Amino acid sequence: MSEMHNPAHPGEVLREYLPEGMSVTDAAKSLHVTRQSLSAVLNGRAGISAGMALRLEAALGIEAGFWLRMQMAFDLWEARQRGVARGVRHIAA
Repeated sequence: MSEMHNPAHPGEVLREYLPEGMSVTDAAKSLHVTRQSLSAVLNGRAGISAGMALRLEAALGIEAGFWLRMQMAFDLWEARQRGVARGVRHIAA
């Protein structure tokens, strides 16, 4: 899997899959999560957990792995941008 340049946060993509006109409150009720937790995901302040991915799979019919792979790609890209591994030395076996 190749890395994307500046991948979208999964919450941004999730917005496209929610029915037009559906409120965050109604979507949260359907997913059995709080409005605050769904809002945090939709606004990129929180990531997609395994539990949320399973809820989205049940509600939208989109495989949980899709959401988790998207979250992983976003997290990895963000960590690279922050230089998390900068200065880490190679460990020889």
